Amino acid sequence: MIVELRIYRCAPTRLPALLDRFRSTTLSYFQKYGIEQIGFWTTAVGEDNHALTYLLKWESMAQREERWNAFQADPGWIAARAETERERPIVVRVENSFLTPTDFSALR
Repeated sequence: MIVELRIYRCAPTRLPALLDRFRSTTLSYFQKYGIEQIGFWTTAVGEDNHALTYLLKWESMAQREERWNAFQADPGWIAARAETERERPIVVRVENSFLTPTDFSALR
């Protein structure tokens, strides 16, 4: 198993728009392409409260590349994302890391 950690840094005041896009659009595309989420979080206390952090679960990097690339190339997703950013961008920076569990991790 591989866990992908993704952090979306939003432009000021744009986090609600990102949360709405995930809620109303992105998650249905994740389901369509078999992208499995572990969870989503916003920062209550910390350095940046304009961020969405989430984890995705993959069986392999090959699975990740196949499914993520298909999702990113979907014309419906491309149009929906563009529509939500018609007035101005939502996300200013995306950070992602790939994590592998240790042999003593509760999640493996």
